[in-house]
Amino acid sequence: MQNRTPRIPQQPAPNHRADTGAELTVELTAVVTGARRRALRDGDQQIDTAHLLHSLVESDAEVRTAFDGGPQLARVLGYLVQRSIGYGLRWQGAIEDSGPIPVVPGAPDTGVEGWSPAAASAMEEAHRRARLRGRDRAGGLDLLAALAADRRCRAVEVLERAGVDAALLADRIVEASDQG
Repeated sequence: MQNRTPRIPQQPAPNHRADTGAELTVELTAVVTGARRRALRDGDQQIDTAHLLHSLVESDAEVRTAFDGGPQLARVLGYLVQRSIGYGLRWQGAIEDSGPIPVVPGAPDTGVEGWSPAAASAMEEAHRRARLRGRDRAGGLDLLAALAADRRCRAVEVLERAGVDAALLADRIVEASDQG
């Protein structure tokens, strides 16, 4: 079987390294690795919030339980799969710029190198949430809550197209973490 992923040897590989690995749980480290792999395979220059959401939903069982039942989760995965194979949401090759920091190639303050500003902000927010709960490392629910709270990011667009109320999801996660 022939590999259908196009290879462009003259194109430099994007740098998707984040200096946050020491502050992530093992599970969230796997999520970041999956998002990086997805971005590279899709030919995207940066890890965006939809890459993170896709990897979270696929690999973190605790995140999957945060959704309101199987049908809702199935719709979210459906939109994410459509995106990854080039249908539906057409972002492939485009840079996500939902945050207050403008995307300027090569500028020093465009977020963590290799990450869209919204994805970098979500990771920072996940770390902040973990610290507020007295934890040293951010986990999957911390990141999901951060993604769902950013009304302008691609992850929220996926969630809303799948019929998920992103604000309600973020509130449920915060409420559950406050009780636990």
